[in-house]
Amino acid sequence: MSDLREPTETDQIDGGSAGEPAVRTNWVVFTASAVGIIAIALWAIIRPEQAAEQLGVWVGWTSTWFGWFYIALATAILIFVIYLGASRYGHVRLGPDHSQPEFSTFSWAAMLFAAGIGTDLMFFSVAEPVTQYLQPPDQQGGTIEAAREATAWTLFHYGLSGWAMYALMGMALGYFAYRLRRPLAVRSALYPIFGKRMDGGLGDVVDTAAILGTVFGVATSLGIGVVQLNFGLKILFGAEESTGWQIALVVLAVVMAAISATTGVDRGIRFLSQLNVLLAIGLAAWVLVTGKTAFLLDAIVTNVGDFIRRFPAMTMETFAYGNTEAVEQYGALDSTTWLSYWTLFFWAWWIAWASFVGLFLARISRGRTIRQFVLGTMVIPFSYIVMWISIFGNSAIDRIRQGDESFGTSTVETPQFGFYTLLMDYPGATFIAGVATFVGLLFYVTSADSGALVMGNLSSKRRSATDDAAPWMRIVWAAVTGLLTIAVLIVGGVGALQNATLIMGLPFAIVLLLVMIGLFRALQVEGHRVDSSRHSLPQIISARGAQVDPGAGRSWKARLGRALNFVTVAQASRYLDEIVEPALRDVAAELREQGVSAEVRTDAPLTDITDDDCTGRNVELRLTGEQQHPFVYRVAVQEAPVPAYGGRMVRGQDRYARLEVHLAGGGLGYDVMGYSPLQIIHDCLDQYERHLEFLRLEDPSA
Repeated sequence: MSDLREPTETDQIDGGSAGEPAVRTNWVVFTASAVGIIAIALWAIIRPEQAAEQLGVWVGWTSTWFGWFYIALATAILIFVIYLGASRYGHVRLGPDHSQPEFSTFSWAAMLFAAGIGTDLMFFSVAEPVTQYLQPPDQQGGTIEAAREATAWTLFHYGLSGWAMYALMGMALGYFAYRLRRPLAVRSALYPIFGKRMDGGLGDVVDTAAILGTVFGVATSLGIGVVQLNFGLKILFGAEESTGWQIALVVLAVVMAAISATTGVDRGIRFLSQLNVLLAIGLAAWVLVTGKTAFLLDAIVTNVGDFIRRFPAMTMETFAYGNTEAVEQYGALDSTTWLSYWTLFFWAWWIAWASFVGLFLARISRGRTIRQFVLGTMVIPFSYIVMWISIFGNSAIDRIRQGDESFGTSTVETPQFGFYTLLMDYPGATFIAGVATFVGLLFYVTSADSGALVMGNLSSKRRSATDDAAPWMRIVWAAVTGLLTIAVLIVGGVGALQNATLIMGLPFAIVLLLVMIGLFRALQVEGHRVDSSRHSLPQIISARGAQVDPGAGRSWKARLGRALNFVTVAQASRYLDEIVEPALRDVAAELREQGVSAEVRTDAPLTDITDDDCTGRNVELRLTGEQQHPFVYRVAVQEAPVPAYGGRMVRGQDRYARLEVHLAGGGLGYDVMGYSPLQIIHDCLDQYERHLEFLRLEDPSA
């Protein structure tokens, strides 16, 4: 059975001791990934022709032998994520049982909304619908049917399948980091499969694969971004559209990322990013209102219907029988080339970004249930994408259908031409183009900055999920990513970036498959915990009848008095020392008599099983002999506001102290303040019986 266990006192989240720094460099992961990427970049810069030729060979091999794998994996992940959200596991929290969301629903939704925006979306929202309209894979271009299918294909490539990959990584990272207190790293999701081996070389291999995928994914976005922004600067200021300008933009991103890392301007960039969301929405609204509003609104509804109708076939389309007729009659790309350039590239790109965006989603979603998480990540960002692609894509297709064929031809040949040229048709064109350039530039810079932070975190050993990599490491990763972006631009521009992403996404695609398996195994353990509580309930109820304690005054009046008596932290701490601790020591002594290793600890680390809202005073009973699923019964002092129904409170304070019970999975939400020693003992035994039932269900052969 896998080693899916909660860390013990000496088993810190980073595998080190409490006296070590909060963040330490994982030199194996850092060196292997950095040296590998730099070597590839230098090879591309020194021998660009050879690199371009070799990329083409590797892309052909990957598409031929693993194209089916990319497509099947994307479909499997989508089904798996939807299943988790709708299943019995949907109630499981990404954190302890007692944790609550850090952000309000509105703020959380706004951040999810922002996660769906990027410079690349501006690039492809016009380029892909136009290309699919004029050069569809399986029919004649320029027809009404091709127009409907063009936007559907774009929504498919930017839609639910990709966001399912992000959701999978976000769930896995959040679950293992916040609920099982493993490191906030990809390797943690594979613990249910490989156990302790993930703490060593195998874990380093997984994290290295995650970094390689992330670097190429970020480099692709930066490359597309500089090509797009270079054209915007040409429109606005007459700047030359050249590799030199594009390199200058890459250097700008690296410098801005370095400034952010060393001066702490992250908050300012975060504020500007939020402003960018509003500007991006305003940009789309301007095109909607000043363009053909009625047509665009009708088209959005039609696009959603077409997407739903075509999605089942699209998600498993490999063109196994080819598209010979379309190639011969309409000049379409052959099926292998089309798949490589579109579907396989997008799936590899989503996979490469899965660690990056998954980490962001995990950090903003602590305390939310899996069902809430799946619903939010699958609906909120995609709703924005539908709006953006439908407005810009249909506007571009309509322009071609109205007779501007040169616009379509130029967009197919030079994709960055389409977006800015389309904006020139609307009132205030120069101002709108300037806003679009500002939006694209800031998303471009924040992508470089955030990517450097994520890669730094993946190549570090961190004590807590909230610790971040050192500034120097963020600067190094920003520079390495910039170097790779420049190298691949020199080799062949956007096409070379697409090819490189398709190749480098393959190793991490295999990791994603393992993440699915690991997360499902861990959630099966959660299911066994729920089943154990249900199965042990009859014994607990029968045991309640034997809990007779004449000296405790257990009449209903005494019970009501205890419920309405609100105490201070000092009173609760004294009760913890005088009543709770001796009772748990009696239980521990009896367990040892029965041959079970047990100990009682006071003031154990809060990060072990509790949240930061505890005051620090606690006492716990822990079975020391259980390595895989240790039993922990902790009573912790926790402050809370006095309920509105009132009650006795010392000196009229508006807050009181509770003695809340916490198990390995988090707080249970009930207060044992005022319990007699015998009641404390029986409550502990109730939870222990549930634990024994869980162990039986988890391993029936034991």
